[in-house]
Formats: sequence, structure tokens, C-alpha cells
Amino acid sequence: MTADTAGEVADQIPTGARPDAPARRSTDPDLLVEASVLLADAALAARRAGAELTAACSSWRLGMRAVRQPLWGLGAALAAGRALTNSAGLGFAVNGGPVGEVVRSVAAVTRRRPASVTMAVDAFALRVEAAAAEHPNLAAPAAKRLTDAAAAGHRAEVLRAARELVQLLGITRALTTISPVIMELLALLALLDENPTNDSFAWVTLAGGVPTTEPVLGLPRALIERFNQGPGRAERAEADALLAQVLARSGNDIVSYIDDISALGNHGLALLRRIDCADGSERYVLLLPGTSFGWFRNSTPQDLVGAFDNLLRIDTTYTRAITCLLIRAGVPEGAELMLVGHSLGGIAAMNLASDLSFVSRYRLTHVISVGSPVDAKRPVDPAVKVISLVNKHDVIPGLDGRGPASATCIPDSWVELSWLDETYDYPLSHAPQAYAGTLRGSQARHRARVNELITAYDGEIIGSQPYLLMDK
Repeated sequence: MTADTAGEVADQIPTGARPDAPARRSTDPDLLVEASVLLADAALAARRAGAELTAACSSWRLGMRAVRQPLWGLGAALAAGRALTNSAGLGFAVNGGPVGEVVRSVAAVTRRRPASVTMAVDAFALRVEAAAAEHPNLAAPAAKRLTDAAAAGHRAEVLRAARELVQLLGITRALTTISPVIMELLALLALLDENPTNDSFAWVTLAGGVPTTEPVLGLPRALIERFNQGPGRAERAEADALLAQVLARSGNDIVSYIDDISALGNHGLALLRRIDCADGSERYVLLLPGTSFGWFRNSTPQDLVGAFDNLLRIDTTYTRAITCLLIRAGVPEGAELMLVGHSLGGIAAMNLASDLSFVSRYRLTHVISVGSPVDAKRPVDPAVKVISLVNKHDVIPGLDGRGPASATCIPDSWVELSWLDETYDYPLSHAPQAYAGTLRGSQARHRARVNELITAYDGEIIGSQPYLLMDK
């Protein structure tokens, strides 16, 4: 399959149809994604062309030459003006630099849409359509009304359609229904509103990156960082009766690790395990829970501020607290270490894998993320085995900008195991208990696959110590 065939439509006869029945025409979702890639590349190229032309027009060199050669300057200004405003070409494509951004902001308020935005909208719409092939609920009338309104930039209609969807399905199921394309919908709304400050969210999402601004107001990550300036600290803690009971039956098994994370909760605890492995080596496993949703910010790194911070940065309060934990526990430099994290814990684990100072101090062998948006992050050491477990009904893993219809790829060396199961509604689909239950049952083959990859950690557990992680 090549990009040249992205416009083709395949004729398919449904199973059981009469031979003389007319063929039903449907579009291969892979072709839709490839067409989306082409449109996204064209949109980004058109935007760059507008920025370069804007920079050339606002250059002082151009002004100086125009003073010396007035006729040439007038001709150049007219040609540049036509290129930047021609509706049959780049559209109103002024952007970049102080002057360009002011003009672009005025154009956004007056709804002057450049060609790059039109192509970007079409690219997002194709991704949504491709996702509907794997998630039929997106093609249901109520959901399609919402996605069509977002692609058209009709915010009032989006709100009405969202309200109808919630009334029909309830808020959790409505959120789960649109979760496969939540980033695309947010990007569409950011791109088509009159607020120019949040456009970067849409362009980064289109390119398959992780946005550094939020989609509504365009607030930068620097503002979030101001709320999360703790140096990170770790203190030994005692396991309560329930946690001690769970840890007593634990072992080197991915389901056991997820059960342990579930028992740790998300109020600041992490667990360091020391194992006397079968080959005679001593190795360590660190279990990292996810976010506490009770408060926007609390005294631990496991809060919503920490979640945003870890998604956007590498050096965070959570990662510094983890490093403090390992030092306080006396883990020797060069020790082999496996990190297993759920949600925010998985993001923090990948941040540590991306930190040169951390991987220079400890020999990180495995990172296992469970329901975590980590696809945009890369470990410093390519030898680190990255294993990502994803329930496709879970909203959270898609927050890295890589959805089911995204063209963003992960490295071939990664092991990504994903599935669709009966645990449909969010937040239940994101809970560690749901992941553990699925791996025990319908996805037991994924459990076996992960366990095969971590056999180096088979052996006798000689220590399981909880630690309380704190901001300060």
C-alpha cells in the first residue's frame, strides 16, 4: 500500500450478501490515514512557507533596499501581498514573528482561514473517519454529529451534540466513545476558534508531537511548572495490612506487579523490591502508581499538576523523588533496575529512561508502562526494553497525541500490546484493576509475552519496601 493510492476506494461485498446485490463501497482506514499524512505534510509546508514569506517581508533588509529602489520595493510588496493573501494559493498565510503574529491574530478573529488550516482540518477529519472503522460507536449518529461539528468549527453545535451524547449515553460512556479521537477533536476546536494563542496545540498534534500548551486558552507549560517546583523527597513507610497481604503473594509476574500498584494506591506511595535472581545477580524492581484525582495539587508528586508536568518534561518532582528513593535505599550504582508504572507512573518511568544522568547511574533494563501516554518519549539507551500495555477504551494513553488513526510510529524495538475488552467505560477502563483482570482473562497471551521478557527478574524476593514520595 502506498500513498499514491490514498484516494482509491475499494469495492467490498459483505459476507452473506447475495451475489447479485450491489457492492457496498467502503474506504480502507489505512488509506485514510495515508491521505491524512499527505495532507498534514502539505499543511505544515504551507504554514512554513507563509512564515518564511512573512519573515522576508518584515525584514529590515527588505526595507532598506526598498528605500534605495522604490519601484522594486513596490513590486516586491505587491507580489508578497498577493502570495500571502491569495485565496487561490496560500490563503491569508501571514504568521511568525511579532508582526506576523499580530496580523495572524487579527485574521483569526475575522475568520480569515489560510490554506494550511483548511488542509489541517481535512487531515484531522480523515483521522476521525479512519478511527471510526475500528471504533464503530464513532460512526453512530450522535457521535458523528459531534465530530462533524468539530470539523466544521461550529462550537455551538459541538456543545449541543456533546450534551445530546451525554444525555443518551451518560458522561463516562460518552467520554469513552470519543476517546479514540479526543486529541483530534481538541485540536480541531483549537484551530478553528478565534483564539490564536491555542493554535500551537493543534499544529503540534497534527505533526504527531506532544503539545506544550493546553487546548482551550493556550496556556504554556511554564505556567504549569510554577505549580510544581518541589525538589522531591522520599521517606520509608510501613505497609498497612492490605498492602502487606498483597505483597506477600506477589512475584515476578506482570499481573502481580499491577496488583501491587493497585494496592499501593495513589496517595504518594511507591515500592522498591530487591530480588535474588536465579542467575545469582541481585536486581531491583520499582513500582510507580498513577495520579490521585482528588485535588489539582497535593503534597505528593502523584497529582494532576504532576501529571501535566511529567507529560511535558523529563526532570520533574516525581522523577527527582524517585532518584531520592533509590539513593536513600542504598541501591548501588550500576545495579540492574526495572521500572513498572501505571498511568503517571509509566510516564515518570519513561522520563527516567530519557534522563542521561539517571541511566548513567543505574542500569535500567526494562520500562513497563500500563495505560500511559508515553509514545512520544524515547529512552537514552536503546537497549532498554520498553513494554507498553494499552486498553484502547482507555482515554489516557491517547494524550500523547498518538491515537488509533495517527500516523505517529513507535520504535520497532518497543513492545506495544493493546486490546479492546468489555471494560468499556472510562475511568474504569483506566483502572489498574481493569488491566490486571484483562491480563488474567481474555488477554492471557499478553501476560505470557510480558513475563517471557522479564524472566531475568525471576528469583527470591528478599525485600519489598514502600516509600512515601513527597514534593518537599
